[in-house]
Amino acid sequence: MAAAALAACGERAVAPLRRFLLRGRPRGIYQPRQLAVETLARLGAKAVLLEYLSNPVPIHDAVARMGEDAVRSTAARELGRWRSEDVFECLSRAGLECLLPGIVETLGKFRRAETIPYFLWALGDGVCRPEAEEAIRGLGEAARASLVVAAATRTPSAAEERPSSLQRRRWVLRLLLELKASGQDWGKLRELLEENDAEIVITAARIALESAGESEKAHAVQRILQMLPSASWFLKTEARAALAEHFAIARKAIEEEIARRSEAGKKEQALDVVLRLLVNLSRQA
Repeated sequence: MAAAALAACGERAVAPLRRFLLRGRPRGIYQPRQLAVETLARLGAKAVLLEYLSNPVPIHDAVARMGEDAVRSTAARELGRWRSEDVFECLSRAGLECLLPGIVETLGKFRRAETIPYFLWALGDGVCRPEAEEAIRGLGEAARASLVVAAATRTPSAAEERPSSLQRRRWVLRLLLELKASGQDWGKLRELLEENDAEIVITAARIALESAGESEKAHAVQRILQMLPSASWFLKTEARAALAEHFAIARKAIEEEIARRSEAGKKEQALDVVLRLLVNLSRQA
């Protein structure tokens, strides 16, 4: 009710709201400051929001810092009302310091290729990932080359890859699958089939089944079958759908795997989820 009343005051409310936002103390209970940002946006006070984002205040208390991040994210999202150069530059500078969903979302609306590295960074963050995915989808073909490079880039190194790097590469491959990677793209991705992460291998194999040559498609099928035991239920479902779609190529390998697993004892067969999946797939195909 207070926010609505302030908005009804028009231009007169901008100065008090600016003082409240810029001079007020960040708190764990951040909703009042968030409402101030939203009210300033309704009043068209772009300059105040730019000033706020351009002057971050160091916050030592972790709870207050998390709350203020939510306020800053809201300010970045509200600045999406204006697709101007000063907004883009402000958000680009703010993005150098931190990952915030609002910054990712608003920068994505500009559809500018120079923001791709920021979106790739955000893909490895569980909070910002959905906004980063949408931003990259919006760029479409302009993001393809960067995605291909990012899929094979492990940070800080191949031997000591961070969990965020692995997560980023998983989602990069899913985006490449959506973009329909070309045969040329696949030439730079084929080594991913030899990794140990089930999601990386299965997604790379799905790309191979769409883009690679016949011999490499057969190898991709073999790698899917090898990774099925360690795959999550969701990944098993995706792998099954890929094998069903390319059953003509996968049939021989599937039949051989069924025969191999059927050599186990009855108890082992009864507990073999992969065997049931492949038998069911073979019968339906």
